[in-house]
Amino acid sequence: MHKLLEKLNNLKHDAEPAWGKMTPQHMVEHIVLTFQISYGKIKVECITPTEKFSLMKKILLSSRPLPKNFVNAVTGTELGKLENASFQDSLMSLKNHVESFENYYKQNPNAVEINPTFGPLNREEWIQFHTKHLTHHLLQFNLE
Repeated sequence: MHKLLEKLNNLKHDAEPAWGKMTPQHMVEHIVLTFQISYGKIKVECITPTEKFSLMKKILLSSRPLPKNFVNAVTGTELGKLENASFQDSLMSLKNHVESFENYYKQNPNAVEINPTFGPLNREEWIQFHTKHLTHHLLQFNLE
């Protein structure tokens, strides 16, 4: 996961996406949001019915990539308001939230937090999600 995060250092603030309408700053702030969810700073509900959790977990743990133009249940189809003054500030925010994620699971190794699509995930499953999610967005900006 950290090697993927390092690739964001090669992303320019004005890069054009290969698909979708996110700007680089929107994408980084979107990733920040997922980290906040993954360590419980933001609580969300899962849109997936409970009986489909095991199927969703299989998909998450597979090598199958996330689909292009996937509509996120939390953010929807519209670009959200930017939270940070600059792209660099967003990258720093991401770094801070990755550290918060790591600290949370050091202090709470058995914690489970809800992912809006994949349901309840433990630390290892969240790492798999973040890896898959980061790869998806790196591909979006031709960095993977």
